[in-house]
Amino acid sequence: MRSYTITEIWDIPIRINTSLLLFLPILAWLVGSGQQIELYAGFIEGFTGVGFDLARLRAGSTPWLIGIAAAVGLFVSVTVHELGHSWVALRYGLEIESITLWILGGIAALTTFPKEWDREFWIAIAGPVSSLLVAAVCYAGVLLLPGSFQVSRFVVGWLAITNVVLAGFNLLPAFPMDGGRVLRALLARSYPYGTATRIAARIGVGFAFLFAIVGVLNFQIILLLLAFFIYGAATTESKTVLLDELLDGIIVGDIMTGDPATVAASTTVEDFGTRLLRDRRPVHLVTDDDGTPVGIVTLDDLKDAPRGDHSSMTVREIMRDVPRIDATADAFDTLVQLQGMGGIDAIVERDGTLAGVLSEADYAHAMTIQRGFRSGVGG
Repeated sequence: MRSYTITEIWDIPIRINTSLLLFLPILAWLVGSGQQIELYAGFIEGFTGVGFDLARLRAGSTPWLIGIAAAVGLFVSVTVHELGHSWVALRYGLEIESITLWILGGIAALTTFPKEWDREFWIAIAGPVSSLLVAAVCYAGVLLLPGSFQVSRFVVGWLAITNVVLAGFNLLPAFPMDGGRVLRALLARSYPYGTATRIAARIGVGFAFLFAIVGVLNFQIILLLLAFFIYGAATTESKTVLLDELLDGIIVGDIMTGDPATVAASTTVEDFGTRLLRDRRPVHLVTDDDGTPVGIVTLDDLKDAPRGDHSSMTVREIMRDVPRIDATADAFDTLVQLQGMGGIDAIVERDGTLAGVLSEADYAHAMTIQRGFRSGVGG
């Protein structure tokens, strides 16, 4: 689903996902329905000691007003939660690409996560602490608002309880939720970062299965969605950390193809297909008539070539204009950067001149060698 930028705070784009836009009216209806108002009023009274006139809360369009205000308040609460993470990250000099709010909460997208355990700990814990601060402010609001402000008292009381629940739920050690990142940070005090990540990720996967079982037994769609999210995010981050370990200390120049096969941009697609059969090199550097590199063409590009007369269609029509990177760039950072652009292929330069090409096959080859080397050293 698409996300839309609605504002910026501290130069961080705040985005709202379509899933949340669809969920907010449902939440407003759930909170504002008559039976739910009575239920929540009981919770708030037990939490704060403040009673409510249920007849006034149920009168006319008041339930809808309560539901809308509560939904907007939750939206703001989640934003504050993510800004808590972001504020601490900014204090450490880290960059935040964006904050995205969606049906399962919010995501503060950091360009890089710190490997220092104390930095990750404080960044992770800042979100729940922010939620507890919001809860404390709302709790004080319930006590300070006059009794005639029944709707305001109810909404603020509901937000106080909701933010406490939000903080507590996020502190569950279900990596990559906040509690899972706190767990990894604490583990990283005694174990290597990769080992700490794998332990936290396994615990996160365990919680994902637990949420899935509870979600199925109780027909809770949100829990099922959360289970899928935690499972996918935990396994993905575990793999990412493994890649980082395998590529540690390696630069692009170490893994690139230094003598790439070349093909002129004016070559026909038919002739290029014949050449691929002959030299069996899936990645070719495309050059202009004067030998200047202009792009890359691969076997996949050939497969995706438009139907037509391939004897007249040229390689220029199916090639891709790819990024140019320096041979001294860190291999893992480059991989993350290229994946963010939608691909892994790139032209590699050294001191402004062509040095080679970089492709997914180069990364796969490098990681195979690193795995074999490490298993050999360990064996």
